[in-house]
Amino acid sequence: MFSFAYSNILLLLLLIPIFVALYAWARYARKRKLNKFGKKDVIRSLMPDVSPYKPPIKISIEMAALALLIIAFARPWGGVKDEKTTKEGIEVIIAVDASNSMLASATDDPDGPQRMRTAKLVLEKLINRLDNDRVGLIVYAGSSYTLIPVTNDYVSAKMFLNSIDPSQISDQGTNITSALQMATASFSENRNIGKAVILITDAEELDDREGVINAAKTAEKNGIQLDVVGVGSSTPVPLMVNGSPMIDDSTGEVVKTALNEDIAADIAKAGKGIYVNASNADALSELGKQLDTVKKSALESSVYSQHDELFPIFAWIALALLIVNILVLDRKIGWLDKFTFFKKEEKK
Repeated sequence: MFSFAYSNILLLLLLIPIFVALYAWARYARKRKLNKFGKKDVIRSLMPDVSPYKPPIKISIEMAALALLIIAFARPWGGVKDEKTTKEGIEVIIAVDASNSMLASATDDPDGPQRMRTAKLVLEKLINRLDNDRVGLIVYAGSSYTLIPVTNDYVSAKMFLNSIDPSQISDQGTNITSALQMATASFSENRNIGKAVILITDAEELDDREGVINAAKTAEKNGIQLDVVGVGSSTPVPLMVNGSPMIDDSTGEVVKTALNEDIAADIAKAGKGIYVNASNADALSELGKQLDTVKKSALESSVYSQHDELFPIFAWIALALLIVNILVLDRKIGWLDKFTFFKKEEKK
């Protein structure tokens, strides 16, 4: 079967008879002008090197090359064959801490970048590294919310990730237990697909430490790897809200917050995963290597039709004709003058 990807381009072939007509008119006009100067034989003797056959040959070559280029641009297909592809990957659910403490500095400097900003940068880079994997997004503070279910739409995942704002969440707290339970229930029911949860937190003011550890162990028993990314510094820094430090109403003192790496590491250990600090240069690399240990399985198979592309054939022939056209000169070929193909020699 022969078809074209862009058949509308073939309409440009209508230009060829127009160009041929213009060429014929130009040759006719030239002939009329030459006739005004005198007889044909006399004029021809004044231009001995002019060939009457070369111009038609050249225009024929040029039009043939143009036709082939138009056909090549139309992208001809010569056949169809079915090909099957299978994508292998894992399912990853990212649980992001959106408590007020994530508005604090991620460094020892109180004016440093926010923990939430640091978390978003790390996660966006991580999503960019995912290949054929599915990703879901959960936000938690005092309660947990599914922001986006597991999907391979990375663009939407990053868009929802960047929309997270702790200041817009009224139910505050650090309910990691709820986040892990929701994440465990959010995966597909296919047990053959590898699964992992990436927990982003500063692990501060946990509502139920024992419950978190049990939830991590439950996830591990269900074949889910739990990795924890700690955000912040172990040095207490003021919690800044709208550019001003938050004041504790009961004591009147500035509220300070710090990353609790011990708890974060215990959660990762219970989930048979790893703990990394987002501020480490190799954190993303270590996290990527850990995810690579999760068994990849076939997520989807698809059958699609693959066409045999023929446009290179037409393009190469057109190029060859253009090269021939350059080599064909308008004047006569001298060594052919000794041959008489179309007239008889005069008898003496």
